[in-house]
Formats: sequence, C-alpha cells, structure tokens
Amino acid sequence: MGFKLDRVDVWSGEVADEAGGVASKLALLAQAGANLEYIYTRRQADRPGTGILYVAPISGPLQVRAARSAGLMEAHNPVVLRVEGDNRAGLAHRLTQQWALQGLSLQSLMMSVLAEKFVGYAAFDTVEDANRAAAILGDLGAQPAG
Repeated sequence: MGFKLDRVDVWSGEVADEAGGVASKLALLAQAGANLEYIYTRRQADRPGTGILYVAPISGPLQVRAARSAGLMEAHNPVVLRVEGDNRAGLAHRLTQQWALQGLSLQSLMMSVLAEKFVGYAAFDTVEDANRAAAILGDLGAQPAG
C-alpha cells in the first residue's frame, strides 16, 4: 500500500460566526476561479462571534488578490499534510499510533473514505513535525497491511 503525500499551503482568516460568514469569504475565491480542496472552519472560543477559516489551494495572482481581499493570509501554523491512498480497515489507527509512538501530536486530523480510496489532512505544529510524520507515513506505506 502506497500513499500520495503533499504539503498544503493553507490560507486563513477570521470570519464572522453568523449565517453567511464563511459564504461571503468563499464567494470572492469562487469568483477568482479557486477550486478549493481543503476548507476547514472553527469557532474561536476566546473570541465569541468569530471563527477561523482555512482554505487551500490558492494559486495565481487573481486568486491571491481575492484571498487577500477576503481578509485571508498565508498561514504558517498549522503545517498541513494531504495524504491519499487505498483504504484499509484500521488504517487511521495504525497511522495515528505510529505518530504517537514517535511523540508527534496532531493539531487536527480529518480523514474521509470514498469507495476504496481515502483522503486525509493532518495538521502539525511545526515543519519538523510534519516532516517526521511524512517519513513515518512513508514507512507505513511500505509495510504490508495486516
């Protein structure tokens, strides 16, 4: 079992925690032709009425201008890895267990399965942690499932 792994350059910004808060930001990106593969939002517990929006990819000058107009900036934290491959029962457990054994802590993890394939986004605190996680993932992908 092998995996395809990519570092995701994420953009983020504050959004109003109200109906249409996220939609208004995404509208500007859609008008610029952004084909977003990663959208993640969460409320800010320490700032009631606000949330954070994370999106990727943003590419080309038109999309960069639209992202900036929407109040988004390139985010350096978290460091996000996108991984995809063939799904196997227990894969998420094996992966997160190996990361835990190496002392890696996740900021967040999202994995989804469609038919026989999965795609996941794992967020880490540092580039070094993301690089270590990628190496572990490569080792896991080289081992027979079982």
